[in-house]
Amino acid sequence: MSSSQNTAKQAAAQAALEWIRDDSIVGVGTGSTVNFFIDALATRRDRIRGAVSSSEASTARLRAAGIEVMDLNATGELEVYVDGADESTRHGYLIKGGGGALTREKVVAAASRRFVCIVDETKLVDVLGRFPLPVEVVPMARSYVAREIARRGGQPVWREACITDNGNAILDVHGLSIVDPVSMECELNQVAGVVTVGLFAQRPADVILVGRPGGTEKIVLRG
Repeated sequence: MSSSQNTAKQAAAQAALEWIRDDSIVGVGTGSTVNFFIDALATRRDRIRGAVSSSEASTARLRAAGIEVMDLNATGELEVYVDGADESTRHGYLIKGGGGALTREKVVAAASRRFVCIVDETKLVDVLGRFPLPVEVVPMARSYVAREIARRGGQPVWREACITDNGNAILDVHGLSIVDPVSMECELNQVAGVVTVGLFAQRPADVILVGRPGGTEKIVLRG
């Protein structure tokens, strides 16, 4: 990863602090850009109540930064969720799951009033699908789901070295041009054995912060 890309990620992560209110519980995602956000959030750890984490990796980093990690079952609805993306359109539709945490990320996003997505400029696309679409599946259903995806025109590849925090497998689907992400998310989620698909379209981002070496572009879509 280039130093300019790291600078862009840091810029987007720092800009996300604008959306963090004092005495709030912050939903925190997973990935390299989110790691920069956790580092930035650590400077405000005494001003927030804690965080809800979408992965074991983020949980460890939050705790190392002195931020209390809380159970979503005990917190109720969150005010804001901050996470990255593998791809994002300007409409807030996302592909996520390159780090394998898509199911928990989707749960925390759904439980949050505002979803702030932080990306560097290389992640912004006109049409989703250049990045392979992650699909989390129950292990016994992996081959069946792969056949169903292939029948729909995708090229699924089993991510063999990956077991999710939920104990499941991931198929990375190549060869897609996702012109209707809402419909595709709904359709793939209905395939038996699919836990969730890494399309965030039914619950898209509300704010996209696009980091560049010279600063951050703010795209506010809702709220």
